[in-house]
Amino acid sequence: MSILEHIKKINPAMWPEVLTTSLIIVLVAMGSFGLGRLSKIEQLKAPLSIKGVNVGGAQAVSTVGPNTKGFVRESMVNKIASNEGFIVGSKTGKKYHFPWCAGAQQIKEENKVWFTNEAEAKAAGFTPAANCKGLSQ
Repeated sequence: MSILEHIKKINPAMWPEVLTTSLIIVLVAMGSFGLGRLSKIEQLKAPLSIKGVNVGGAQAVSTVGPNTKGFVRESMVNKIASNEGFIVGSKTGKKYHFPWCAGAQQIKEENKVWFTNEAEAKAAGFTPAANCKGLSQ
């Protein structure tokens, strides 16, 4: 029995339901395919890197991209790139961090204190954050 014979046997009163169901299946398939393509495009994007910014004798390398989950905000990248600051502390605390460390992410923008190097932060009475890798302890 061919497909056409099966289609002819469908009760004419059922055609709206059959067409609606078929349309839904096709739209879901197309949407799923489109979302899969979009996710692959995002994975293939090259991250933006700032390399070779020399601040206070320290070599800064930071990466912003789809896989970095926004660890480095644009304002932080601008401060690093313009040599305004490489180390950040809080007006309300006594620990200093790299701008991309988790602790620095929790400091409100208005409470941030920027230093060009670790020696400057230590001279101001700050100590390195233990959870920020790469800071001299």
